Amino acid sequence: MTRLLTAVLTCSTALIGLAPAVLADDLRETAEALFKPLPSTIPAVKDNPITEEKIELGKALFFDPRLSASGVFSCNSCHNLATGGDDNLETSIGHGWQKGPRNSPTVLNAVLNEAQFWDGRADDLKAQAKGPIQAGVEMANTPDNVVATLTSMPQYVAWFEAAFPDEADPVTFDNMAKAIEAYEATLITPAPFDAYLNGNDDALDADAKAGLALFVDKGCAACHSGVNVGGHGYYPFGLIEKPGAEVLPEGDKGRFAVTETVDDEYVFRASPLRNVSVTAPYFHSGKVWDLKVAVQIMAESQLGEELSDEEADQLVAFLHSLTGEMPEVVYPVLPPETATTPRPTDEIMPAN
Repeated sequence: MTRLLTAVLTCSTALIGLAPAVLADDLRETAEALFKPLPSTIPAVKDNPITEEKIELGKALFFDPRLSASGVFSCNSCHNLATGGDDNLETSIGHGWQKGPRNSPTVLNAVLNEAQFWDGRADDLKAQAKGPIQAGVEMANTPDNVVATLTSMPQYVAWFEAAFPDEADPVTFDNMAKAIEAYEATLITPAPFDAYLNGNDDALDADAKAGLALFVDKGCAACHSGVNVGGHGYYPFGLIEKPGAEVLPEGDKGRFAVTETVDDEYVFRASPLRNVSVTAPYFHSGKVWDLKVAVQIMAESQLGEELSDEEADQLVAFLHSLTGEMPEVVYPVLPPETATTPRPTDEIMPAN
């Protein structure tokens, strides 16, 4: 109940503060106060100086399926850079063709999120990179086996030495994660909305501008704001009206699994909305495939609003303006295995 009241007050306060700017019809000035354009350079990350050598190593690791026990799944399998940085499945398929419990979030612009995963259990992309590799339903590997795999290939050893030149033993599980984080930090997608925030009034058409005004006026921006139009803050899914089990499965209690606090039941990190038009299906359950339907569900569940068809279409038009330009990705040529490279396995280990 405390979480619910806090979220309601947060939304209400935000709306009261925004109303004068909206009524003054100074839409761009209002947008500039709520959102920020993407950075023009690679964002810095905590405790991990980004270098070209680290980026190139991280890129190879991101695409290398040999980080998985089976040799089948790479980071790109669930965060496919050709399909919006996710896998376009309800929930991801991993080791032994098992299905994961939640929809795969996009990796695009993820470096700008406050925390990673739907429940925020990873503070940054370094921590996030380690999770799927060790998860039994995803890549099902171990840190020791990953290090053994990487050290078995001389080219990888040389790349690690170049990326971490001051370390006597650079090939470590931690450094693997740092390199992947460095590469993922480059996956920034500037969009028409950024051009608008930077002063180009013509970057958005009339429907997108009407949708932006609605996004602010209805209260969407109370949770989805900042540079990633979300990706920070934790809110109950079903603040006003709880969705049905087909959208909000009762068995997944969200952040409660991390904090074990009753107030965190069915609480999730606010989803970042950049590139949302190309990352269907939606929500942590992946049960909704139509963006307009997802917008209508959010309006009813979080705001108690029943949108007209025109309003929903205008909101979708605004969300389309968040679809950005992908950085060019050239598929890396990976080092060949050697006689000492651990062999792949499809064995499914029992859950602890």
